[in-house]
Amino acid sequence: MNQTDFAVATYDPAVALEFFKAAGKPATIAEGEKIFAENERAIPLIRRHKMYLLLKGEVGLVANRKTIGRVRPGEIFGEMAIVSDAPRSASAVAQSACRVIALDDHEFETALKKKPEFALMLISVMIYRLRASVAELKKKEELSAEQELKASAAFDPDVLVKLIEGLADDPPIFFTQGASIVAEGQKGTRMYAVTEGNVSISIGGRVVERLGPGGVFGEAALLHPSGTRMADAVAETDCSLQAISRNAFLSLIKVSPAFGEAMLSSLASRLRHLTARL
Repeated sequence: MNQTDFAVATYDPAVALEFFKAAGKPATIAEGEKIFAENERAIPLIRRHKMYLLLKGEVGLVANRKTIGRVRPGEIFGEMAIVSDAPRSASAVAQSACRVIALDDHEFETALKKKPEFALMLISVMIYRLRASVAELKKKEELSAEQELKASAAFDPDVLVKLIEGLADDPPIFFTQGASIVAEGQKGTRMYAVTEGNVSISIGGRVVERLGPGGVFGEAALLHPSGTRMADAVAETDCSLQAISRNAFLSLIKVSPAFGEAMLSSLASRLRHLTARL
């Protein structure tokens, strides 16, 4: 499975539908209607950002007067603005009569309590995008080895500390330099967040990613618990990792949807910073 295949595998339209149905209702949008505008900001008490699930029809995404993408039934759009409270990066226009379910920030939090699996899926999708952006910058030779470690961090220090506190029943695991953490082909049951030190990720013996504090790997194990590891992870230095099981992660998000939003916001912020450099 290559990275593109994995990106497709991380997104499950059925999970998205259950999530949106948990707090929203279908609505119709007329052909040609602008759903939201590029650079649009949320205005307290007047206009809230919303994210959307397209049920029927087609939506075009336009930035700087150029079409940059199309949304098809089963896909979500507008999620970056709601999780990061940032201006819209593109306009969304209905290319045909559409049926959608929209969630504002409050409805999003309500849905997270009921369907925390969506947060896991969205985090996985965003981690993939982060990796793809880092790989593109490396290809352009715009990242030094030190910058790569910082850029690959999915979570900032504050979010990482809260994650560890929320998983206090699962103490950090320590590995000495050179130790194997997970092996390609091995059955995976946990995701790992790097809290101290550096970890190298390799496929077929070739290093494809280096992670420092805040970096995350093995998230596919939470999405597909019966699957196998797609890469090797080795301690590049002495390091400390926070192991995260699927049940512990989902329980944490269910109890504290605000924390789930903070994790997504941290990822979105880092992703925006990297894509701005591309």
